[in-house]
Amino acid sequence: MNFSTGTISKLLSSKKIVFFTGAGISAESGIPVFRGKEGIWNKLKPEELANFDAFLRNPAMVWEWYEHRKKIIHESEPNPAHLAIAEMEKLFYEVTVVTQNIDNLHRRAGSKTIYELHGNIERNYCIKCRTFYNEELEFSCGVPKCKCGGLIRPDIVWFGEYLPEDQFNNSDEAAKECDVFIVVGTSAVVYPAASLIYSAKENGAYIIEINLEPTEISSFADESIMGKAGEILPGLVKEIENKLS
Repeated sequence: MNFSTGTISKLLSSKKIVFFTGAGISAESGIPVFRGKEGIWNKLKPEELANFDAFLRNPAMVWEWYEHRKKIIHESEPNPAHLAIAEMEKLFYEVTVVTQNIDNLHRRAGSKTIYELHGNIERNYCIKCRTFYNEELEFSCGVPKCKCGGLIRPDIVWFGEYLPEDQFNNSDEAAKECDVFIVVGTSAVVYPAASLIYSAKENGAYIIEINLEPTEISSFADESIMGKAGEILPGLVKEIENKLS
């Protein structure tokens, strides 16, 4: 995949890079996406599974769904796109990953600075005392409960909930300070996460989009490339390495 001369030149002169990733990058690892033609939300009603009231009404059903998702994620591996992003850390002064994904694949791929806007499926916490439970939970006696008696829930941002303030603020700061902002595999319609793209642009960042199909930001990006991130990003790494050698 050949990037434009302008994009390569911009990257070569850059110090701070932000990767903003969505479900599309994880789909290449076999994790189902939520939107698009085959998206999960086309088959399931999100209000039945991914909000706090639904959890209180039927915690067993919600936990069954998340344990199913966790099994899919545990059986998945970081793909070449995740690995290429981690490899970028060797080429630039600062590389930050801002992800809407909850699957922990960026960390497993080796990325160091990661802000998780929608939580992490590997973490859980008590809704009563906020104690975190990062180990595997026991379901043999029903829905897991904290030692204080409160229900334990996945540490995931559900519909109607605010993004973690620290994660969003750090992401916004990284977006405002970066030279290049690379959007990978996201529909760019979920707010406030998608606002980071515009924040980066307003502060002078060069915007690159990599996605399978055009999105809301395709005409807004400085360069928009359609295709698989697992093919495009490793190619970009090689191109930059060749220019630097």
